[in-house]
Amino acid sequence: MTTETQGKTREFIEQAERFGAHNYHPLEVVLTRGEGCFVWDVEGTRYFDMLSAYSAVNQGHCHPKIVKALVDQSRVLALTSRAFHNDRMGDMLEKIATLTGFESVLPMNTGAEGVETAIKAIRRWGYRKKGIPANEAEIIVALGNFHGRTTTIVGFSDDPDSYSDFGPFPPGFKQVPYGDVDALAAAITDKTAGVIIEPIQGEAGVNIPPAGYLAGVQKVCKENNVVFCLDEIQTGLGRTGKLFAWQHDCERPDMIILGKALSGGLYPVSAIAADDAIMSVFDPGSHGSTYGGNPVAAAVAIAALDVLVDEDLCNRALEMGKHVKARFDAELTTANLKETRVRGLMIAVEYQTGVAHDAAVALQAKGVLAKDTHSTSIRFAPPLVITKAQMDEALDIIIPTLNEF
Repeated sequence: MTTETQGKTREFIEQAERFGAHNYHPLEVVLTRGEGCFVWDVEGTRYFDMLSAYSAVNQGHCHPKIVKALVDQSRVLALTSRAFHNDRMGDMLEKIATLTGFESVLPMNTGAEGVETAIKAIRRWGYRKKGIPANEAEIIVALGNFHGRTTTIVGFSDDPDSYSDFGPFPPGFKQVPYGDVDALAAAITDKTAGVIIEPIQGEAGVNIPPAGYLAGVQKVCKENNVVFCLDEIQTGLGRTGKLFAWQHDCERPDMIILGKALSGGLYPVSAIAADDAIMSVFDPGSHGSTYGGNPVAAAVAIAALDVLVDEDLCNRALEMGKHVKARFDAELTTANLKETRVRGLMIAVEYQTGVAHDAAVALQAKGVLAKDTHSTSIRFAPPLVITKAQMDEALDIIIPTLNEF
């Protein structure tokens, strides 16, 4: 990189730091273009994208079929609000309902909005269907969770970086250890309306629970008439080698939350899906969003889901994950390695010491973009369209670099 091109990168970064709030600490790279599993910076350097915008870009950057749907729909009708019907939303709702196996879908925009929608649905179901006294409903969550950034959601996080100095927080949430069915069962009372957990905790460092955990939680919820809700925003839509991560371990839950890859990374689209017994608690005026279910979002989501199915990206992620795990097991030799965790293309390498950020910086210098989490773990989540040859090319960089730490 020349002094001139370094100056261009520095100029963009300084502009963002001058006019933007400092609520992120990104790697010092300025991206300008993406295609498939690759991105390019403003200097023209190509990188493997091993984060996929936290699994929003499962279908690869700028997938032509999704881009075409976005452009074509934007030219004819972009937004109507929910004050009127539009001719695209119904197709999107039917497609999501068919793929998930649920009777009803409620569209929103961001993942955090999806979680807030699930909280409202669970609480109202608790009052109207289960008979919990007004304003006393409880929802059980897991320690180590990450469900979003609203004040309600960070209020039930145990990560100080998420919640410090943002209180007071709404009551009504109980935290239990992740992976411990007995602890969850002991926390349930007559006022428990629901349980919201991630099938795999992504922000916690790809924390994969013990086999049978989700099935155990599901059993406890059924026995106690409690809504079992899974946050599949990061794990859903092919990331773990199944369409949904719950398919590795349990039967269909009572509700799921979707986002991120629901749009292939091109437009904010989220949704909750449940059967009518739960979703019927909403009536006109009780919940909504100006942009939720807009024609562009619907067109993009339909195309994104079609790409997942037509290109068989779930099975590709499953097979590629096995390949990555085999290479890690054979070639990661650093004495500082604690463990690797792989489920499909949701991957983490955990060190015994806090060197993960340094490892991420070293990978960037060699053409691979990944993200550290909680100082000891580095996370990899390439677009599901990555080929075996491309993956091996990336691993030929990743493995020796990780062994340096």
